[in-house]
Amino acid sequence: MNNLFSKWRDGLSRTSKAAFGQIAALLGTSEITSETWDDLETLLIQADLGLETTSSVLDSLKRIARTDGLTRANELSSALKQDLRSRLAVPPSLNFDRKPTIILVVGVNGSGKTTTIAKLSSRYHAEGKKILLGAADTFRAAAVDQLQVWGDRLGVEVIAGAPESDPGAVAFNAVQAGVARGVDLILIDTAGRLHTRFNLMEELKKVHRVVGKAYEGAPHEVWLVLDATIGQNALQQARSFKEAVNVTGVILSKLDSSARGGMAFAIQRELGLPILFAGLGEKPEDLTPFDPDAFVDGILSS
Repeated sequence: MNNLFSKWRDGLSRTSKAAFGQIAALLGTSEITSETWDDLETLLIQADLGLETTSSVLDSLKRIARTDGLTRANELSSALKQDLRSRLAVPPSLNFDRKPTIILVVGVNGSGKTTTIAKLSSRYHAEGKKILLGAADTFRAAAVDQLQVWGDRLGVEVIAGAPESDPGAVAFNAVQAGVARGVDLILIDTAGRLHTRFNLMEELKKVHRVVGKAYEGAPHEVWLVLDATIGQNALQQARSFKEAVNVTGVILSKLDSSARGGMAFAIQRELGLPILFAGLGEKPEDLTPFDPDAFVDGILSS
């Protein structure tokens, strides 16, 4: 357990030294004043909690301060930690009791989507699951090549199509191949797209429908990869993808590179989506199941 928390603290060191580190400095030994609340509001917004979540946190802390008669700023530290923790749900267990379980992985360009799929493949392969990858990002040759390299390394089959071929057809073929081969898990990569591009989002909806035609009830999961370094912009991305393809869970990539990280709270508050994994480094094992306790401990570790 200590190793787990150490990994989170190391991975979140940039976050804990930036906005959240300033919060720790603010909550020193001075008296609580109106300026304390103003400064705390500014720092929470800078930490990417968003306006609504920040307002809710402040209301909660002010209520605790009145009820418990708190007068010193350092007395708010424990209350803040408890409040932030209460805003993060424990992610659901991923049992993959369907065979195959079909997961559609979506996200914008540059979010780390294909790298995340490779890390997921490595993780589940190590657990003894038989995996098949669908390279339905047919518009970026590097994505197909990247998955193929990982597939060769792990001994995992990759179903791909010709460059710029129909991504729906590739997804369909991947599902059929996975069913025929009796695999446990089918991970389907999709083309990265801006959430503001209507035609591209419509194409993603088509891929979602095609997967359902290839296997009734599929996809069983739709996981959205969000770049933790882009802050509140990720929230609008998440809204758009959730509306388009019924996202069931979020993976926060590049969390170790983020100086803020507070958008995790905004995602939970405003979208109600579970955060399943967090990227805390470059190695496959650095894609870690999301741990709310370790996350809050990590960002407030300074």
